[in-house]
Amino acid sequence: MQRAIALAAQSGADVPVGALIIDASGEVIAAAHNNREVTHDPTGHAEIVAIREATAKRGDWRLEGCTLVVTLEPCVMCAGAIVAARIPRVVFGAWDERVGASGSLYDLLRDARLGAPVEVIAGVLEAECATQLREFFAAKR
Repeated sequence: MQRAIALAAQSGADVPVGALIIDASGEVIAAAHNNREVTHDPTGHAEIVAIREATAKRGDWRLEGCTLVVTLEPCVMCAGAIVAARIPRVVFGAWDERVGASGSLYDLLRDARLGAPVEVIAGVLEAECATQLREFFAAKR
């Protein structure tokens, strides 16, 4: 999670969110941060960017056996991509009570109607992740 926090700090003008995808052997196969502002792409969430990088590296859209580590609870779009990529485990830092889809507002990752439920480990370095986000938004105001 420390590495994901460092990635989030590289988000520039975008909301500071960082994500890693780690394979079953513990190797980081993708590392990303939000890039919507730079790319002018609404799908430029850290999770989506990391999933794209990991699938390209693996040459397979299935990320079975991998873990996604992200500083903020995934939204509905990202949760859908996580399920579609068959990522079995998500570790996140701060909860997102506004648009979270991994246990706060929605719980898509553990909804068995969408396929195999995803293991969710929430609140890892939550205070550090939440502080990074609070400081970003305070500076915007």
